[in-house]
Amino acid sequence: MSPEQIKELLQAQIADAEVDVNVDGSHVNLVVVSPAFEGLSPVKKQQLVYAVLQEQIASGTIHAVNMKTYTPEQWGKRA
Repeated sequence: MSPEQIKELLQAQIADAEVDVNVDGSHVNLVVVSPAFEGLSPVKKQQLVYAVLQEQIASGTIHAVNMKTYTPEQWGKRA
């Protein structure tokens, strides 16, 4: 699965998401910034992203996901 396909999938299902995708074989590194994460715990943010990618993970298309999730405010404050 290409980085562009993963980005499109996430952007289609997570409101106003800005997504950076790096793929190394079946390993995917993500940075996702979205107002949809407002008020969610880090675990809930990850669960939201995993829910979008569940089919690809179950099929083995994506083997491992490393993600960083931010609200726009958190993204703006990161050092």
